[in-house]
Amino acid sequence: MSDVTISPVTDRGMILVRGEASVLGPALTAATGCALPDTRQITQSEQAQAAWMSPDEVLVLSPRERVEPIRAAIEKALDGTHHLVTDVSDARALFAIGGPGWRNLLASGAPVDLHPDVFGPGEIRRTRLGQVACAFWATETGAELVCFASVGEFVGTWLETAAKNAAGSGLYAS
Repeated sequence: MSDVTISPVTDRGMILVRGEASVLGPALTAATGCALPDTRQITQSEQAQAAWMSPDEVLVLSPRERVEPIRAAIEKALDGTHHLVTDVSDARALFAIGGPGWRNLLASGAPVDLHPDVFGPGEIRRTRLGQVACAFWATETGAELVCFASVGEFVGTWLETAAKNAAGSGLYAS
């Protein structure tokens, strides 16, 4: 029996935002209440999360019904600058991973140091899981993982299989 839970998250949407950090920060804060995240960080407000993806790229997560108003507000705030703001909700798959074995599960397929001293809530990593590009971040109770929707079924199956095979073993204490 696995000590990990894996659930698809379907009630959140995602907006990909690219541009210069000097203009992204004020635009994100105005539209979402989130600060521009530092490298490998995720910030949040009552209405959204902003995840660092690269020096000029942020992934904004929010309830699906808020995606279009947030996208439009960011687009308006960035008007006149070189930028990209696009709804990628249907192009990405999102999973919630919980339970005491979540670190062991992710460590079994990703080359990331997941020790609690270096990877805790608010931390995000872009990496590979089972040779598939993804990003995941720590939450208060586990982690969330995002990947391309085209490999979402594979990632879900990989997570479920790895959870069954890794039950009770691992690098990180529960």
